[in-house]
Amino acid sequence: MAKCDVCGKGVTFGIKVSHSHRRSNRTWKPNVRKVKAIVNGTPKSLHVCTHCLRSGKVERA
Repeated sequence: MAKCDVCGKGVTFGIKVSHSHRRSNRTWKPNVRKVKAIVNGTPKSLHVCTHCLRSGKVERA
């Protein structure tokens, strides 16, 4: 579910480094919300990140 239908932003992988410099894998997940948006004049349910919602890329139904 963690993928924006508008911009395609998804999960990013990296390495968590502790104070003693032990390294382990981690993920960064986007803040994705399920919203009803107007697509081609009809309301449709989309998974949209909050960055797209705030910037006005999505017209809410």
